Amino acid sequence: MLPSTFLRSKAMRCLPVVLAALLFAGCGTHSADQSAAHLEGNAQADSGFYLHQMQQSSDDSKTNWQLLAIRALLKEGRTQQASELLAQLPHELNDEQRAEQTLLSAELKLTQQDYAGAQALLTNVDPKGFSQNQQARYWQDVITANQNKPSPTLLRALIAQQPLLTAAPDKQKNIDATWQALSSLTPDQAKAVQPGQDETVLQGWLDLQRVWSDNRNDPNMLKAGIADWQKRFPQNPGAVLLPSQLANVQNFRPASVNQIALLLPLNGQAAVFSRAIQQGFEAAKNGITPVSGPAVPVQVAQAATMATTADVVSPAQTNVSDLTTPQPAPAAGAPVTAPAPAQAQAQADQTQQTSPAEQPTQTPAEQTDPAAPAGQPVNTPAVASTPANPNAVLKVYDTSSLPLDQVLSQVQKEGASIVVGPLLKNHVEELMRSQTPLNVLALNQPEKVENRPNICYFALSPEDEARDAARHIYQQGRHAPLLLLPRSSLGDRVANAFAQEWQKLGGGIVLQQKFGSTTELRMGINSGSGIAMTGSPVAASLPQQQGVTIGGLNIPAPPTEAQITGGGNIDAVYIVATQDEIALIKPMIAMRTGSQSGIVLYASSRSAQGGSGPDFRLEMEGLQFSEIPMLAGSNPALMQQALMHTNNDYSLARLYAMGADAWTLANHFSQMRQVPGFEINGNTGDLTATQECVINRKLSWLKYQQGQIVPAS
Repeated sequence: MLPSTFLRSKAMRCLPVVLAALLFAGCGTHSADQSAAHLEGNAQADSGFYLHQMQQSSDDSKTNWQLLAIRALLKEGRTQQASELLAQLPHELNDEQRAEQTLLSAELKLTQQDYAGAQALLTNVDPKGFSQNQQARYWQDVITANQNKPSPTLLRALIAQQPLLTAAPDKQKNIDATWQALSSLTPDQAKAVQPGQDETVLQGWLDLQRVWSDNRNDPNMLKAGIADWQKRFPQNPGAVLLPSQLANVQNFRPASVNQIALLLPLNGQAAVFSRAIQQGFEAAKNGITPVSGPAVPVQVAQAATMATTADVVSPAQTNVSDLTTPQPAPAAGAPVTAPAPAQAQAQADQTQQTSPAEQPTQTPAEQTDPAAPAGQPVNTPAVASTPANPNAVLKVYDTSSLPLDQVLSQVQKEGASIVVGPLLKNHVEELMRSQTPLNVLALNQPEKVENRPNICYFALSPEDEARDAARHIYQQGRHAPLLLLPRSSLGDRVANAFAQEWQKLGGGIVLQQKFGSTTELRMGINSGSGIAMTGSPVAASLPQQQGVTIGGLNIPAPPTEAQITGGGNIDAVYIVATQDEIALIKPMIAMRTGSQSGIVLYASSRSAQGGSGPDFRLEMEGLQFSEIPMLAGSNPALMQQALMHTNNDYSLARLYAMGADAWTLANHFSQMRQVPGFEINGNTGDLTATQECVINRKLSWLKYQQGQIVPAS
């Protein structure tokens, strides 16, 4: 009995060892299978898990875990560690591992914002041999590498990605991105896309783009065109799941404009500006706003010589310091000065709290005879539907006499169908908190824009002009801009707006240099130092850089010398300065660069004033500057009337033009809010709306040439 008992006891003691051995053997097999499954999937675990598995494995299994760890590290933003681990991969890889290595190499470059390097890697790869998950990642990498710049490559990548997506939100996002890329193409760019015989999906999308381009200013025609397109291309992913913007068109209903409420501060410091807006609005309502399309000025130079600075009463003389806070109403019986326009959002908000002297003053096109531009081509306005209602009832409400919520309540009680205003920035922010159901065309923009289905934002500001300048300079093929800006909050705001737009366009680092008073500038002239083409990078344009972590705190790496100096490759300078300042700045640039440097100079309309004599125009040779179309010659009748009502004050004339455009926008509120790409050739610019219904303006660009002012090419 004893031996038998002993053997049984020994067997029982050995059983756990045997089971453990079997378990570990089983785990080893399972681990290898698990790594392959993870590699084909979405790699949901964190890098710590994969690194641990890598250390416990060998051969192909270890390589799989290593690739998964690199992917997770990139997702976690640990670029340096991912790069080191990528370099340690073995040379012998199977096909799937090599495909993964290529994708990770491209994704590392994307993380480092080396888009050209990523494109070079991806171009040399045929994704047909990839797994489905790898194909989806490949096409997403191609999309990211193209930085959302509309191109045939981006379109084809989005089309190829679409059938690989499974989640409904991802499919809608892909459809919307495809449409965004397509609708951003100009007609010429769209025509240049040549689909192959097997690219029926691309052919269908291009056909939809043509339908939209031909009918975007007539919602009813566009709605019918989309329905017809769906019948002709029923298998196109966009026909099955319409882009969100076009789906809105199907539900388009024109807004009523039978009764309009105009909300302006009629008293206080802002009143003089409100009066200009109100006068422009009423002039447009009465039909005195024929717009002849984008400005191609012919007699701007003659107009410039006709004005005298003595005719100009600058808004700076009105002692306006802050249009953010409503001003107290005057005593009973005191005259009402006038409604406060949204000329410059710079004036209409505290962040843009600049005196009207800082407002971009209008340029040369002042007193042209209405019949003067005889050789000027006349284009039909982009608005082709829903004519304005001249019989609409207009009532002006004073936002300086009552709290805004009471004004809105009164407006609603009295049956207004649309509100234009308020003007002051704090009032617009108060409007956002009110949750009003009324359709509102706000004449300013809050710090943080909210996408509300019943609100659009229309404002004139230095930031607005800076964004247009970024687009203009980029379209002229310039790559390395330097901003010359006043040392003030105005300069900071302009720098950020320009840099952010430059980044959206796919541009690189933007440099800035600040200047002080005219006294300081004159000292620079006298010393012969001039202005060097160097600056510090605008933070908004800097790529995310690898920093160092000290005590748990991440310290960003300082900008490189190339970033600080621009590498000596500055090819464009955007100047925000008054006329007196730019008269000193331009020769100071020439002191350092010479007249044949190849650097093109651009300026905001702040430096252009009526009454500038021939000497000034000759000194500004080659300088391009932006201007609202009305004052660049597109609408001489309205320009003449605006200058007459504003005593030839170009800042107020700009507000007058804004009032006229506000009337047009109010009458086409539904189109701006709901129809993608709807465009109005306005007096303050060619007007389009973003998805949040922020009104964008494309300005006219002029140039000083041999003492004359001509259109910039």
